[in-house]
Amino acid sequence: MAFEFKFPDVGEGISEGEIVKWKVKEGDVVKQDQVLVDIETDKAIVEIPSPKAGKILKLYAKEGDTVKVGSVLVTIAEEGEAVSKKEGVKVEVKEEKEIKKKKEAKKESFGVVGALPEYEEPAKVTLITETGKKEVPKAPAIKALLAVRKLAEEKGVDLASITPTGAGGIITKEDVLHAAGEIKLTTSLVKETAKGVKIIARDYDIYGYIEKIPLKGVRKTIAKHLLEANLKTAQVTHFDEVDVTHLVEIREKEKIALEKKGIHLTFLPFIVKALIAALKQHPYLNANIDDEKEEIIIKKYYNIGIAVDTADGLIVPVVKIADKKNIEQLAAEMERLSNATRDRTIDLGDLKGGTFTITNIGTIGGLFATPIINYPEVAILLIGRIYEKEIMIEGKRQLRKIMPLSLTFDHRIVDGAEAARFTNDLKSYLEDPHKLLLELE
Repeated sequence: MAFEFKFPDVGEGISEGEIVKWKVKEGDVVKQDQVLVDIETDKAIVEIPSPKAGKILKLYAKEGDTVKVGSVLVTIAEEGEAVSKKEGVKVEVKEEKEIKKKKEAKKESFGVVGALPEYEEPAKVTLITETGKKEVPKAPAIKALLAVRKLAEEKGVDLASITPTGAGGIITKEDVLHAAGEIKLTTSLVKETAKGVKIIARDYDIYGYIEKIPLKGVRKTIAKHLLEANLKTAQVTHFDEVDVTHLVEIREKEKIALEKKGIHLTFLPFIVKALIAALKQHPYLNANIDDEKEEIIIKKYYNIGIAVDTADGLIVPVVKIADKKNIEQLAAEMERLSNATRDRTIDLGDLKGGTFTITNIGTIGGLFATPIINYPEVAILLIGRIYEKEIMIEGKRQLRKIMPLSLTFDHRIVDGAEAARFTNDLKSYLEDPHKLLLELE
């Protein structure tokens, strides 16, 4: 018999996804494990394979539709089973006929009380002229307030030529102004009633058109996650600057060597190494909080999330056990994760388990910001654009490379003084990278 294949649970607490692209169509014969559809979840785009071989009888969603876990995606006819489209709609046709019969019986029946058939307004009216009677189509009734009729007269607009957008088919002032060419309308909703009457709802904008974009996919998840973080944490941001003149020199030197290996070296691997050294001295910043149990869970491992800017929104892949990797390994891993994230081919396992997050706006521009904690983590570090600044060193003005830092932390867990001490230690490693960053091979 035909098999209804439902959207499976792909893990990570995912409850819904958006159909990105169907890889099959109705009538196609598929093999077991053949990819049926690409579905975008709030984490990544996943390929959904067919659980069995057979013929695709029906697709239950269109590209762009959102489907819930457990809802039917396709009906698959097993191999050797003859299934026609007619068989798939027999019940529906039968039900429609029965409903129609009941309606007709209701109209024609007369009870003891003497119920009358429903009155239907005639589509035509009889016009009496000098030459006799003539049936002509009935003109639709024009619904408009007196002020609207007066406005239409002033603007020279024929009310009969306007499609009404008001409730109950009434012509509004905006409809008249639109017909007169004084404002623009954008259609946002068109639906048809049972009697075939179209109701059109519009948005009005005297300056131009508007666009409505559904909040879904990654953007919907980001919105929920950030709102949760703001509601459940007491966030404070600490700002500081670090002199990275020596770090810039080291990075420029080692970048050339790694480019020969096909690895692009940014400042992030160095920042991660310095960050981990500082976190080891201030463990409360490498922690999660369990609000239900009212426990602070200090992590003895270091999985660093790196926020990646994609066309769909900010996604945070995680560099696992970052403390066990040297600069070259970190650079290669970050490049791999960033590319997979932007292509939306990232594995779901690479998007979980973070203990601390870094977000970098330096490549785009800007110095400071107030990043929102990647809840339930305790803190997040934002890196600003490196710029040149004159500072006094041993009584002399020197032009130095300065990196802005913005540390947002949960004040319930970390005090301001502790956040400042953590930042100071982080700065000391970045200002003197020879302390621990000479791990290039």
